[in-house]
Amino acid sequence: MVEVKNLVKSYGNIDAVKNISFTANVGEVLGFLGPNGAGKSTTMNIIAGYLSATSGTVTIDGYDIVDDAIEAKKRIGYLPELPPVYQDMTVKKYLNFMYELKKVTLPREEHLAEIMKLCGIDAIADRVIRNLSKGYRQRVGVAQALVGNPPVIILDEPTVGLDPKQIIEMRALIKNLGKKHAVIFSSHVLSEVSAVCDRIVVISQGQIAADEATDKIAYMKSNEMRLLLTVEGNSASVISAISAVDGVTKVRRGDRQSDEICDYSVEYKKDTDIRRGVFRALAKAGCPILQMRDAGMSLEEMFLTLTTPTYQDKGGKN
Repeated sequence: MVEVKNLVKSYGNIDAVKNISFTANVGEVLGFLGPNGAGKSTTMNIIAGYLSATSGTVTIDGYDIVDDAIEAKKRIGYLPELPPVYQDMTVKKYLNFMYELKKVTLPREEHLAEIMKLCGIDAIADRVIRNLSKGYRQRVGVAQALVGNPPVIILDEPTVGLDPKQIIEMRALIKNLGKKHAVIFSSHVLSEVSAVCDRIVVISQGQIAADEATDKIAYMKSNEMRLLLTVEGNSASVISAISAVDGVTKVRRGDRQSDEICDYSVEYKKDTDIRRGVFRALAKAGCPILQMRDAGMSLEEMFLTLTTPTYQDKGGKN
């Protein structure tokens, strides 16, 4: 649905976006993740047609955002970081205004009522926007992006400034939108991305550092895997038994849950499966496994790995 190919945006001698390529499809929420200044908003503005690229292409459902701008933009709903709402209008009047501005042909009353219900603003339809809380103004901003039922929804930092309850509600709304739209969701909040997105594109210094499913990204840069265990038995016996399993590189004891029950973190070589070996070793040692689960790097560790630049000094050290 959305195809970004070899996108470059330069300001003088500075490249804010450097040869970015990725796709986003209907039925998924794509998280666009990166530190402040990484080029997220620049890229999203180009995709939405608000900013021109130095080179590269963006197509929306096959329509080029430059050459077929009208047709491409018909298929996009966009919420910038600051919602483009008119403070002196009521919610209903503002959405009617957007309906006319976008030249929507869907049945007006039914369409706008459906959007307001979906965004949870039907009860405040007659309130003036300037009197609404930040959370409700964000919801109104999402609602205007949905007017015309575009297949592509672009949301730039939609939860900035919201309280915890509003953030939870906004996340639920975004996940719901992802069922019928291609949603591109920009954020630098790791917990938000992992909770909402099906796929994550990590951008760092204007370049894509990773593009992977949310549940797989934690394994991308690691040469070792991690197994988390809860085991009953003498700690020395447990560690000795696990350490003897082929492929295991490190065993660490974690929290103690009782006198005889502890958590353990087991690191092992990538592309190996130690689970059966660990099971047999602990069974032989008389130490029952109460819980076992696979775990890669935390998203925080992966984010730092992907986005922290390394600098080489004159001595050649990183």
